Amino acid sequence: MLGKKREKLKMTEREDGLTDYDVYVMGKQEKILNLLLAAAVLFAVGYVFYHSKILSSILMLFALKWPAVRTRQIIEKRKNQLTLQFKDMLYSLASALSVGKSVESGIRDALEDLRVIYPDPQTDILVEMEYILRGIGMNNTIENMFGQFAERAHLEDIDNFVDIFVTCKRTGGDLMEVMRSTSNTIGEKIEVKQEIETTISGKKYEFNFMMVLPVVMVLFLTVTSGEYMEPVFTEIVGRIAMTVAIVIFGVAYLVGSKIMKIHV
Repeated sequence: MLGKKREKLKMTEREDGLTDYDVYVMGKQEKILNLLLAAAVLFAVGYVFYHSKILSSILMLFALKWPAVRTRQIIEKRKNQLTLQFKDMLYSLASALSVGKSVESGIRDALEDLRVIYPDPQTDILVEMEYILRGIGMNNTIENMFGQFAERAHLEDIDNFVDIFVTCKRTGGDLMEVMRSTSNTIGEKIEVKQEIETTISGKKYEFNFMMVLPVVMVLFLTVTSGEYMEPVFTEIVGRIAMTVAIVIFGVAYLVGSKIMKIHV
């Protein structure tokens, strides 16, 4: 029941023109393209390992899972980009507040700075900042507008910022000092994430290469030592061995993908 209610809420937000960053709906053409691409890759891999069109076609059925995997990748990538954009917004906002400007004026100045950094007007942080300013102009509180942004972003850094910002506004704290320390803390955390990503980027390339290597090796042995490899493709034991190899290959991909995801 709760899941249906949440799904309905997300659908309403999309109809209102607001982005829920935990939701991505593939278009029909994009979904078909991803299915065809995944099916072609799986068929090629299956044929290299089995030399059987029937078994390769069966392996193609796993392509039905790919659109969901690709959707998660797109969502994760977009949220990572939003995190970096949010860091730039925090620095600009803190800089504006440090010279004595109000929060609303600081948001306007931060928006102008971000337009220089991100020329594309459809950049997520630009759209969100413009929406926040429109909401303020319609007599919504700044806390409420930032709160709506955090609810749709589903990012820990933005949630933390909004909690601190709302608490400071309600208790009458030193907003300028809080904003400066908060922006520095969250900015440093995001920079640590970037450094980690940079450090393991080389390992990711190695991981992708290692995922392709077994297919290349089997193909190479088939081409150079056809008679030696023939029993693998024609006898039951050989095909069982190839099936076990593909399963290990898949498990290695899943485990490696999880290891490469480091959360700070």
